[in-house]
Amino acid sequence: MAETTNTIFGPVPSRRLGFSLGIDLVPYKVCSLDCVYCQIDHTTNKTLERREYVCIDTILNQLKTRLAEGVHADVISLTGSGEPTLNSGLGQLIDGIRMLTSIPITIITNSTLLNDPAVRAQCCKADIVLPSLDAVLPDPYTKVNRPHEKLEAEFLVEGLANFRHEFSGEIWLEVFLIEGLNTDTNHLLALKQAIDRITPDRVQLNTAVRPTADSGITRLSPERMLFIAGQLGPQCEIIADFSKAPSTAEETIGKEHILNLVNRHPCSMSDICACLGLSRCKAQSLVTALTDLCQVVFTQRDGTIYYSTPKSSPS
Repeated sequence: MAETTNTIFGPVPSRRLGFSLGIDLVPYKVCSLDCVYCQIDHTTNKTLERREYVCIDTILNQLKTRLAEGVHADVISLTGSGEPTLNSGLGQLIDGIRMLTSIPITIITNSTLLNDPAVRAQCCKADIVLPSLDAVLPDPYTKVNRPHEKLEAEFLVEGLANFRHEFSGEIWLEVFLIEGLNTDTNHLLALKQAIDRITPDRVQLNTAVRPTADSGITRLSPERMLFIAGQLGPQCEIIADFSKAPSTAEETIGKEHILNLVNRHPCSMSDICACLGLSRCKAQSLVTALTDLCQVVFTQRDGTIYYSTPKSSPS
């Protein structure tokens, strides 16, 4: 079993969920896909094997400690540096969280394991499930998501449709759009048919706003996003920029909080300020100190600088 020093992170700002206290269920970078747009990095362990990658008791003990510190969050998000449903203890974890707090529980998943009845049963314990569905035809699915060799696009739709019948909570389906890969007329028609079959509560359209695993990923314009939303149906929405007010006292924030945040996904200076409740001056001071120590690196996209921790190459 892989060891994890810290499984709890945040609360981090989420454009969909408000302030999200995250739980990392798998090590970096265990996933069933290797999406070209991933904010974390390329997948180093592409797998469909379910096991307890991170000990559930360890997670619950760390969460109990974090909650005792008086953390305030809108949701607890089960996510990770990969695909969280690969952790076979998912259902046990949700049961344990329910005993510790009444904060709503969300699962952020790439949908690839929802064809498994056991995974669906565990996911049904959550309040909101945020699955993704970027492609429903073989060619765009291969190009956008680069799936494990045993996965097929139809598995995603079938699993999501079955999950809809079994799950009494809300499903917010995310579609990540990349111009030239999954935005042609034929694919949008097939995607619309899949959405009609799944009947999610929301369809949330996203595009590249942070640095991605592959370079050259084309971000859609707002006008193009609006057009596609109209094609896919009235339940579609374009994910808006995060604008919720911060809630953390600035004097309690140090470099370790910055590292914990940007280790999960690249953040702009505005993201860091919003999440941690920092003035821009204080945030810049902490980030500069970390970059001087080579503990934080930065990259630029569309005129915005994003900060992250350097990722080690797999051995």
